[in-house]
Amino acid sequence: MKRGKNYKQAASKLESGKTYTLGDAIKLMRQMPRAKFDETVEAAVRLGVDPKKADQMVRGTTVLPNGTGKTVKVLVLTKGEKTKEAQDAGADMIGAEDYIEKIQGGWADVDVIIATPDMMGQVGKLGKILGPKKLMPNPKSGTVTMDIAKAVKSVKAGKIEYRLDKTGNIQVGLGKISFSDDAILENARTFFSAIMRAKPSTAKGTYLRNATICTTMGPGIKLDPNEITALGK
Repeated sequence: MKRGKNYKQAASKLESGKTYTLGDAIKLMRQMPRAKFDETVEAAVRLGVDPKKADQMVRGTTVLPNGTGKTVKVLVLTKGEKTKEAQDAGADMIGAEDYIEKIQGGWADVDVIIATPDMMGQVGKLGKILGPKKLMPNPKSGTVTMDIAKAVKSVKAGKIEYRLDKTGNIQVGLGKISFSDDAILENARTFFSAIMRAKPSTAKGTYLRNATICTTMGPGIKLDPNEITALGK
């Protein structure tokens, strides 16, 4: 993969084999050349679990205290009295069969879909469309619920979902590089703490293989595994 001049310049600031504290890693990101847009700060972890085993799946949600820096478009699939609840909570789009038809037709201009349980008979048929886009409502992520107001507000406030992929990695956005150092640090600690606390009881050996933080266009900065592990205590 061909890397640009900015990436190479940024990578030259990293010491080979060194791991950094979160605080030092954030300061180092600040010293690296920037892209012309407000880059996302991304975190990635590689875990010592087997993603093929259901009892070792690491999946959940957490609310970043300083938000994600993104405007999140929320669709609520519901009917009746829950429609007003969704509206009052700040949902961008609310509907039922009308939106299900739109999705079947290829529409997907939304970031999060929340549904009430009574809609899941119809929403379940959209699995092949919504699954690959990571938009399928799920009780484990709090997006299939009767408490629509809480679900909408949480997502708008900076709730993120994390999920182990087939290779044992998890990657999420932690906010924007325009955030203050303290805001990025607080968001990062919240995320890593959630990951460490989500360790399956069946996981054996080293749980945290490695953790990195970077900007959208920047190189991954390896984090001190002892500091990350301690966040789960």
